[in-house]
Amino acid sequence: MKIVLLGANGFVGKNVAEVIEKNGYAIHKVSRQNGYDLRELDANLRFIKEYNPDVIINCAAHVGSLNYVTEFAADVLSDNSKMILNLYDAVRQTKPAITIIQPLANCAYPASATVYKEDEFWNGPLHSSVLSYGFTRRLMWTTADCFRLQYGIKSVNLITPNMYGPHDSTDPNKAHALNALASKFVKAIHDNQEQVEIWGTGVAIREWLYAPDFARVVLEVLKELDDDTFYQPFNIAQEYGLSVKELVDLILKYVPYKGKVWYNDKKPDGAPRKVMEKTKFEEILPRFKFTSFEEGIKATAAYYQSVYPY
Repeated sequence: MKIVLLGANGFVGKNVAEVIEKNGYAIHKVSRQNGYDLRELDANLRFIKEYNPDVIINCAAHVGSLNYVTEFAADVLSDNSKMILNLYDAVRQTKPAITIIQPLANCAYPASATVYKEDEFWNGPLHSSVLSYGFTRRLMWTTADCFRLQYGIKSVNLITPNMYGPHDSTDPNKAHALNALASKFVKAIHDNQEQVEIWGTGVAIREWLYAPDFARVVLEVLKELDDDTFYQPFNIAQEYGLSVKELVDLILKYVPYKGKVWYNDKKPDGAPRKVMEKTKFEEILPRFKFTSFEEGIKATAAYYQSVYPY
């Protein structure tokens, strides 16, 4: 099986590469760092002609914090839309038998939803804070469906909660939310900060996915590519979340910050609870075991401690 990994130098891509290679698969890594600007059709045509893949794992994305995707909304929308459409167009032109596997972030669910159910994915508008990126995740689902209908291209769309784990950015404006918290406390220790500010009251509950667990789901898909159950979008879900306060308490078990933690209640919490329905996931992968939050956060904290200073 010939596998190409797009976005191989990014947060999710690095975790996928580690797990897939550890399990004996050879992958070709493609990103801007090795000369492929995936916003350009020619770059997509070039890597397909060079590597002739059977599978493309598409982890390429232009994304950041809520503040980032608002501040650079037009860039985020434009870059991600080009990457999605040019990838599918290149596969259409060269090798429609390729299977595309890709994460689809849960920010594409309706803003009003508190439990994310696959059958209700289209039941309302996006939250304004994630409009630029969330729209492109809906575009990903739509593009996959349309190219399947006309050209027979198969896609596995894995709907993910907020991801965390090693290899993310050290820039809080680019890092995923839980990772940004961990990096903030590591930095606070080294900078002798007396106080760390957390936006909101800390009571909002969100579901989280350890990035190596996402990679392990991709591995399961690779093992059973002929299983038709993978070819309808489904949640990678535990239907369980942690509050921001619970996350902070866990992080502080492994990052020994002794200063004050200030919850700035003048900043919004957002919806009190948002989790992913797990019914379909448990039907598709009934024996899959998620990494515990304790173990995942411990590894994440260790990663940020290992890469300091930043």
